[in-house]
Amino acid sequence: MSPTTAEQALRRLELTVTRRLDGLLHGAHQGLLPGTGSEAGDSRVYVPGEDDVRRMDWNVTARTTVPHVRDLIADRELETWALADLSPSMDFGTADTDKRDLAVAAVGAIGFLSSRMGDRFGALVIHDEFVHRMPARTGRPALYGLLHSLMDAPRGSVVPDPPDLAEGIEILSATRRRRGMRLIVSDFLDAHPDLDPDAERPWERPIRRLAARHQVLAVEVIDPRELELPDVGRVAFADPETGNVREVHLSPKIRRAYAEAAALQREGTRLALRRAGIAHLVLRTDRDWVFDVAQFVLRQRRTSHLAHRRPTA
Repeated sequence: MSPTTAEQALRRLELTVTRRLDGLLHGAHQGLLPGTGSEAGDSRVYVPGEDDVRRMDWNVTARTTVPHVRDLIADRELETWALADLSPSMDFGTADTDKRDLAVAAVGAIGFLSSRMGDRFGALVIHDEFVHRMPARTGRPALYGLLHSLMDAPRGSVVPDPPDLAEGIEILSATRRRRGMRLIVSDFLDAHPDLDPDAERPWERPIRRLAARHQVLAVEVIDPRELELPDVGRVAFADPETGNVREVHLSPKIRRAYAEAAALQREGTRLALRRAGIAHLVLRTDRDWVFDVAQFVLRQRRTSHLAHRRPTA
């Protein structure tokens, strides 16, 4: 992609995020550690000589007859890191776009919204035989540079022993310890898929450990041809990860078995993310991804609101 075309694509992406998602996804956030700040935290028993009497919580003190002070929540910037899967399987697309472009759009959407709040944004990229690191920085120019690097990355090639998604999550969890938001964008396709929906996925334990410390959002990118095959007779299939080519006659029996296997694989991904307690967003190359993101956020907010409602008689 030429520099002019890439710049135009990024400007359209930023304009789309600003017009259709800004004000819907982000909001004020609190720091994770107590300290000097303006947001009220929890009350605790007053410790003479250690606590400031100016932070005395008189309401709780009056109710309990024991002196209490109110802790404050420090206002700290968050650090958002994205793990972008640019393996060869992401270079596939049969609809309006391919999976790689949709993954870049998802990273860009979260990045633009994070940069508007002043948060630092960085990325790890699974590409060829390495997991590349792009340091976290603030500001729009830094984000533009990160997205340019993702868009200009060459198509994935067949390499021996490439890093998988589990390895990328392990590196993300081990190297970026500061609490914040973590975004994982992938098709979650394994080299040796297990069609048992209840079986543990290779990346399930690493992503569970990551979610224990950070807020994690998993974005699953899907193309419709990965769910069902058309009735077109004999077709040559090429595995982008290994380069193997095989001709298959797409009979009704083969197409039905393929659709069932694809449904089981996707259901296994959904259950694994649910077991890990991670928010799961599905984006398809044949749908309006901005609409899907907006619907996902509204659904998450509605669920969170209902979970925090007080029980009624």
